[in-house]
Amino acid sequence: MARPQKMVIVGAGPVGSLAALYAAQRGYQVEVYELRPDLRDPRIVPLNFTKSINLALSERGINAIRHAGLPAMMQGILGACVPMRGRMIHGKKSSGALYEVAQDYDLHGRCNLAMDRGALNARLLDALEDLPNVELFFNHKLTGADFRKRKAWIEDRDRLSPSGRAREIEIDFDIMIGADGAHSAVRYHMMKFSRMDYQQEYIDTLWCEFRIEPAKAKAQADGSDMWQISPNHLHIWPGKDFMFIAIPSEDGSFTCTLFLPAGEFAVLEADPSQVPTFFDVNFPGVRDHIADAALIEAFNTNPHLPLISVKCKPYHFGSSGVIIGDAAHAMVPFYGQGMNTGMEDVRILFDILDKHRRQLAETNNPAPEQEEEDDEEDSTADAVARQAHAQALAEYSATRWVDAYTINDLAFQNYIEMRTSQSKLYRLRKSLEEFMSAHLPYFGWKTKYSLVVFSNEPYSECVRRTERQGRILMRAFAGLVTSPILAAGVYMAYSYRRPMRELWYNAVAIWQMM
Repeated sequence: MARPQKMVIVGAGPVGSLAALYAAQRGYQVEVYELRPDLRDPRIVPLNFTKSINLALSERGINAIRHAGLPAMMQGILGACVPMRGRMIHGKKSSGALYEVAQDYDLHGRCNLAMDRGALNARLLDALEDLPNVELFFNHKLTGADFRKRKAWIEDRDRLSPSGRAREIEIDFDIMIGADGAHSAVRYHMMKFSRMDYQQEYIDTLWCEFRIEPAKAKAQADGSDMWQISPNHLHIWPGKDFMFIAIPSEDGSFTCTLFLPAGEFAVLEADPSQVPTFFDVNFPGVRDHIADAALIEAFNTNPHLPLISVKCKPYHFGSSGVIIGDAAHAMVPFYGQGMNTGMEDVRILFDILDKHRRQLAETNNPAPEQEEEDDEEDSTADAVARQAHAQALAEYSATRWVDAYTINDLAFQNYIEMRTSQSKLYRLRKSLEEFMSAHLPYFGWKTKYSLVVFSNEPYSECVRRTERQGRILMRAFAGLVTSPILAAGVYMAYSYRRPMRELWYNAVAIWQMM
């Protein structure tokens, strides 16, 4: 009987854990190696982070988890989420009065889901521990990998040699998946074998985490008094070159993040006592929810971390290695798609693996008349598996980078949009896009945000589609402005409630004749 293929996954974060679930359900013998301790231990603080990092889970991530085929796990994850139906923009009027302006994400009421990263990761790890063909290894560091010989070397930090150094073990694998983050060790070692183009960029912005505590008032039955501010929004205090955001948590708190240029951080680091004043001037109202002492303590205690963008290609080497998630395409967090893209990587990668395994099974089915030796049978099965892996990884690598580059660019562009979300131009554009989406549904007109966040269309196709919509819209607008006859026709059609489809066709036809 052919032996199961061995898949080694480096990284036990949400993306690596989901990949392990997919692999285990397809019969691989799965080993997961994680540099950090088991985050489910309440004594553990995740590397470089505080205890509560919140994520925005959207359709792409949800769809990938759904395809893992574990309904109970899916239900548990969704039950731990807080729906966010839009942004809440905070500011101060010239009179000094504070204001809030809600901006819904979607005309049809679709939401992003806020969830604690650790809670999500823990549920995925719990599901893995229930599977007989999965082994989890924490405190294990990848120190080397040979993708031709399919061997890797790993430090077991729980076992020390007589000299006090971590013992190094050698493992073999059929295929290795690197899901070990922006500073990926798998990517580093793969680059020794693959002719990989690689681009890394730090933006001139650091981030630091803060926290709004749950409301002190006793919670109502519906939980309405658990939160100091609206729990169903991503709260933004925008500035010209920086911003402060707050994302709700299930326990009534908010995980908050300050995004600020490095130079501004340096000024505050020189005199942390100025932090409350800085917040009062730039983020009015925050001090109503976070005490001055807590602001200063969080600023002094929590790390001030950089934001990195990584682009590379190809993502694989031969049939033996591939990188996914931040290891392949780390991005700044301003579209909320980093983890969602990584989880989508898992779904797409395994869909392609399934396709090529089926195709080779159909064309390479020897069905021998007599039983062959086990080692010969294993050799044939291994050859077929490696052929499937090679074809699948090549296809994945050749196609996925386009969408990864696209969302990477969109994430940075959205930082500018979030910081300027009070502008009249932004609100005008958003209103116009929503009007078109609402009143021209038969054309499939959708905003870029709704396509990116609430669909599973490839990111590159989302951009192509919205750019085409934009060109059509500008032409139609120009026609309305420059043609009195067309403008009168539009007015009459609207007045007499003629079908919008007929109006649109007529408008385009008249414009083409101009």
